[in-house]
Amino acid sequence: MISVMTNGAAGAGSGSDEADAWRARLGWAFSLIADDPAEREAALAHLDGARRNARAALDRSNELWHLTRPLGPEEQYQEPTFKRAREVYADMCSHSLPEGLWVGEGARGPSLPYALLFLEWEARFPREWTEHAKAWGTKQSLIRRMAVADHDQPTRAKLIDLVEIVVQRAYRCKDREYVRVARAVDGEDLRHRLGTAAASDNPWARLHAGYALWLLDRPEVPNTRHVWRTWVAEASGRQRGFSGPCG
Repeated sequence: MISVMTNGAAGAGSGSDEADAWRARLGWAFSLIADDPAEREAALAHLDGARRNARAALDRSNELWHLTRPLGPEEQYQEPTFKRAREVYADMCSHSLPEGLWVGEGARGPSLPYALLFLEWEARFPREWTEHAKAWGTKQSLIRRMAVADHDQPTRAKLIDLVEIVVQRAYRCKDREYVRVARAVDGEDLRHRLGTAAASDNPWARLHAGYALWLLDRPEVPNTRHVWRTWVAEASGRQRGFSGPCG
């Protein structure tokens, strides 16, 4: 059965043409992080419709997969109706989230603003993100792609903002991955923000920001689940429950 989009779903083109293609497919999604609740509500309705379209296209593709199985594996995937159904499914996915982010280079090029958008949406509006597009694996993958040192200044500033937001909240799945980003964008601004959070009255901020600062000072220490849990146990007087539902 067909359950993933094909590599060609994002469309062709380069430079400004490719950026225009990304904007045409997912430009609406920036309203997901708007301050105006009505604008966000409209974007969520758009997203729900896009995901329904993708599911319907997947159902049609899977139906044709069953019908064309007798042709054999090579002939089946060349059968025109089934081939077109897979193309339609890929196109529908490219207009939705998180499916539209499953192609592209993530930390580079025209897809970068949309990767950052998805992470900012999860950071600022976690309830809406969880309800409408929960994808922990996509979150983890995008964070890891962002954990490189040679970002331009606007991207670097955005990533520092995201780290600051995340360390001040109760742990959510894959939040620990942001330590990779902190290490990649380490500098005076980030450390000042983390220091402020670590000295605040917010127990989550003290824990998470303290952990990030501790690792920034120890680049040789891996950011593993064991290291995280050991830090939590020591920093919280051996209390448990901070590790979250997953890594």
